[in-house]
Amino acid sequence: MRKPIIAGNWKMNKNIKEALEFVKEVGTRADRDDVEAVICAPFLQLKDLKEATKGTKIKVGAQNMHYETSGAFTGEVSAEMLQEIAMDYVIIGHSERREYFGETNETVNKKVLKALQVGINPILCCGETLEQREAGVTKDHVKTQILAGLKDVTKEDLAKVVVAYEPIWAIGTGKTATAEQANDVISYIREVIASVYGDLANEVRIQYGGSVKPANVAEIMGQSDIDGALVGGASLKADDYVALVNFK
Repeated sequence: MRKPIIAGNWKMNKNIKEALEFVKEVGTRADRDDVEAVICAPFLQLKDLKEATKGTKIKVGAQNMHYETSGAFTGEVSAEMLQEIAMDYVIIGHSERREYFGETNETVNKKVLKALQVGINPILCCGETLEQREAGVTKDHVKTQILAGLKDVTKEDLAKVVVAYEPIWAIGTGKTATAEQANDVISYIREVIASVYGDLANEVRIQYGGSVKPANVAEIMGQSDIDGALVGGASLKADDYVALVNFK
């Protein structure tokens, strides 16, 4: 049985004060034993959030990291730096990172391997554009991203990787893939993973992301192969975040 995982991706939102107020407001209302709750916040908030979530079941994650340990990479943060403040998760290969910051399947793979090396669980993102969906190449595109992203990940480490399927056309647009459309692609992603790792693919949690909100989370989570949600805007309000984690 795969434990569902609901991860909020705050993107470039909230300052430290607002982040701490959010956690205080959430309190223990998002403490479910049968669902893993995660907040992925900007770098400056991570240490404070880690402290503030002690005594709760909420995990904390970063939104990005570099694959090198150190060096002349102005503005970057290493996996070791995140490890030092005991990060639980890190989002890798989000479509915004790929589109705006030139991330490639190769750099995404380096980050996945590095995160696993230092003991941080990667959330590996994949997803297609509207043009790719309309051209009928969604599955081919996602297959390429998944096989490249998981290259050289060991069988022992596979279950530590969370995959997030986010159709780019549904991120922040208010458009949402139907629950059935999302489940179809996610089921295919599991088949792709199984082509390399066999039955171990059944241990991998695969999230859906793209305009998930309290009103549709239950329908999405009711699908056979969807194990969670990576949520943007709807994770910024405490009441909405609690509602997402406490889906029924």
